[in-house]
Amino acid sequence: MTAEYRHVPVMLAEVLAELDPQPGEVVCDCTLGGAGHSVELARRVAPDGLSLGIDQDDMALAAARERLSREVPEASVRTLKGNFGDLDELLVEAEVPGVDCFLFDLGVSSPQLDIPERGFSYHEDAPLDMRMSSGNNTLTAAEVVNTYNEADLARILRVYGDERFASRIARRIVETRAKRPIETTLQLVEVIKAAIPAAARRTGGHPARRTFQALRIEVNHELDVLDRGLRAAARWANPGGRICVISYHSLEDRIVKHVFSELAQGCTCPPDLPVCVCGHVPALRVRTRKPLVASDEEVAANPRSRSALMRVAVRLDVTRTKASQMT
Repeated sequence: MTAEYRHVPVMLAEVLAELDPQPGEVVCDCTLGGAGHSVELARRVAPDGLSLGIDQDDMALAAARERLSREVPEASVRTLKGNFGDLDELLVEAEVPGVDCFLFDLGVSSPQLDIPERGFSYHEDAPLDMRMSSGNNTLTAAEVVNTYNEADLARILRVYGDERFASRIARRIVETRAKRPIETTLQLVEVIKAAIPAAARRTGGHPARRTFQALRIEVNHELDVLDRGLRAAARWANPGGRICVISYHSLEDRIVKHVFSELAQGCTCPPDLPVCVCGHVPALRVRTRKPLVASDEEVAANPRSRSALMRVAVRLDVTRTKASQMT
């Protein structure tokens, strides 16, 4: 396994406890990365179960296949190249009738952050790219920074990055690019630093962190992809199947909470109707009313787990639920 893909899985103990994979089941890691979670999931369903891993990064897929074959040789494993927003198509390709455990570990994996050439890091100079998959996405962070108007830039930074100096940063970006294009990560960092008051730069972590997060979300359409992926997982989950999602900021967690709540909702008819006419039945049961968080011990050992928020839902038997409503 390459040094770049020595992945430290976040909240591994909680993932295994909530998903509770059993021998012979089908598990699907929708964000395979370095297979930190998948190794343990595959080990628990082997030898008769199937472990699926999805990633759009060729380096991650190669590293994960090598690690899984080395650490869990008895497991049946299939890796699928793609984005979990296209989960329907990927599972059709995998030719599985249903899945018992879904895992979504969202955000950029540590290796992607740590490889300067990918353009995600505000610590190393590199072209402003930030695409998770260059083959499926032509929009880059450089294009966003150099072509979006000031109002759109400010909106993206405010909504996706929760950046309180969004308007100032957007204005400085527009002023700077009028003289020369902003083409590298450190060029953008200098623009951001110049836009933020000196006192504010001394607190709250790196001053470019929120802007880089916002650009990454915009470039990769992450929030739309998440919504599609969660709904597809609910469709493909077997009755009793578990869906576990680890998010890293409030926007992601809000979408997970909304989709789970919507799919867990039953009849929407007015309460004064004697019988249900909407036909709406809950597809999921939400297991975590409040998100689970990493332990203090894990945060100390792996600081990237500090912002992790985990939500879990269980697939209901919709056929049985409809039958009970009719009796």
